[in-house]
Amino acid sequence: MPVHPNADYNHVMSLLEQRFSWLFNHRLQARPQLQRRPMSTSGLRVMGGLTAVTLTWFLYRWILQPVWISQLPSLITELVQLMEIAGAFSLTLLWGVLWWQQRSRIQQTPLVTLSLDELYEMDPILFEKYVAQLFQRRGYRVKHRGRAGDMGVDLELTNGNGRRAIVQCKRYRNTVGPKVIRELYGTLIHEKVAHGFLVTTGNISKAAREWAKGKPLTLIDGKMLVQVVSKLELEQSQVRE
Repeated sequence: MPVHPNADYNHVMSLLEQRFSWLFNHRLQARPQLQRRPMSTSGLRVMGGLTAVTLTWFLYRWILQPVWISQLPSLITELVQLMEIAGAFSLTLLWGVLWWQQRSRIQQTPLVTLSLDELYEMDPILFEKYVAQLFQRRGYRVKHRGRAGDMGVDLELTNGNGRRAIVQCKRYRNTVGPKVIRELYGTLIHEKVAHGFLVTTGNISKAAREWAKGKPLTLIDGKMLVQVVSKLELEQSQVRE
C-alpha cells in the first residue's frame, strides 16, 4: 500500500517498520534519549593539564635523556616505565571516551520541523543527515554512504534483527516519476537488502506509486516527511518534560 500524503502518522510509521516483515521484535514507541552531562570546563582543564604534564615528561625523559634517570636502580626505572605506560594508556582512554560522548551528543541533536522550502534549500549532505536522524529516532542503526559509486544509496539501515535496508534521499522540487522508483528497486536487488526507502522533498507521481505496489519499497514525499518529523519533535518534547 503506498504512502498517501494525508495518511495519519501511526499508519505511516507502521509502513516504515512493518511492511514486508521489516520490523522489530517489539512494538515501536518513543524512546527517551539518554541524557549525558557534558564535561564541565574545570574537567576539561584538568584533562588538558594532565595531558600537558604527561607530554612534557615524555619530552624531558626521551629527548633530553637526563643522566640522573639512568643512575636510578633498575627496579625504580622499571616502575617509572610502568607508570609512563599506564599514564599514556589512561589519558588515551579518557580522551577516547570524551570524543565518543561528544560524537553521540552531536548525533542526538533534536530533530526540528522544517518547511518544504527550508528542506529544499538544505545542502544535499545536510539533507541526508537530517533524514538519517529520522531513522535513528526510530531505533535504526544508520550508516551514511552517499558517495560516488554507491549506486545512489545515501543511507544504509540495520534494524534490531540485523535486517538491512537502503535509503535514497531526493531533494527535489518536481514530481518523482517511475524511473526513480525502478532505479531504487534495481539498487535494492543489487545490494541484497530487505527494503528500500525513498525520501524526497517533492511529490511522488501516481504512476510511481502504482509501480511500487507489491514491492518492498516505501515512498515518503515532502508533505509526509514534514508530518513525520513534526510528530517525532512532539514526542521528543514530551520525553524531555
